[in-house]
Amino acid sequence: MQRGSAFDCSLRVLALRDHSRAELRRKLKEKGYQEQEIEQSVVRLEELGYLDDARFARLFAASALRNGRSYGAMLKLELARRGVAPEIAALALAELADEFGEEELLARAIARRFAGFDPAQATEKERRRVVSYLQRKGFPLAAIFAQLKRLGSDEGLID
Repeated sequence: MQRGSAFDCSLRVLALRDHSRAELRRKLKEKGYQEQEIEQSVVRLEELGYLDDARFARLFAASALRNGRSYGAMLKLELARRGVAPEIAALALAELADEFGEEELLARAIARRFAGFDPAQATEKERRRVVSYLQRKGFPLAAIFAQLKRLGSDEGLID
């Protein structure tokens, strides 16, 4: 059974972490609030500055980049899943591009996940595993190969 207004519930939800408009609407709907009450709550929260998709996208993307969860296209996809408009996601990622360089992020991802990895000494299977992991995180293949080349030899990486 729901307690209080949709606005009060929204404040409790937003006190835990930032959400996108779409996420908040979904949560309120799941709790049984009516569409009109949800919309009024969302509009009021936006007016007060408590709900802002651009801020949410920047914070979420910065956290994902800092923690190595995703990058590039995968990060855009994750933001889209959370209801952030593509243009807002692109703007947030553009703002963070200077702060989080691709080369540095790649190096940190390799060091975090594959400590001590040496492309020159690794087997083909190990190199493919590293490349596959980094691609799933959203890094472009050309950037991955360039980073592995900086770390050692890239012989045998491409068959």
